[in-house]
Amino acid sequence: MTPITTHVLDTARGLPAADVEVTLEQGTVAGEPWTPIGSGRTDADGRLADLGSPPAPGRYRLRFDSGAYYAAVGTEGFFPEVTIQFTVERPDDHHHVPLLLSPFGYSTYRGS
Repeated sequence: MTPITTHVLDTARGLPAADVEVTLEQGTVAGEPWTPIGSGRTDADGRLADLGSPPAPGRYRLRFDSGAYYAAVGTEGFFPEVTIQFTVERPDDHHHVPLLLSPFGYSTYRGS
């Protein structure tokens, strides 16, 4: 299976966001708890190359510890955590989920 990857860019500083803790979780039915299935920290280039592989089609989410990142770089941010939910239909496909982060906003997209 192909892994889920991410790349975090700090758009306010114009730099990769290094050492951001990221957790991959698998969801079930709405209202039930999420199950952690992978985690890691972004490298100096803001990349996390392998969070694990989705074991099956379904709902997943990435949780980024943006609060700890901003504390480490001496910036006050509004979002202590960024959570991105997405659906995996074909677990054998590569799923790249980048995060463009700033102290008062963020955006994402399905990357390649």
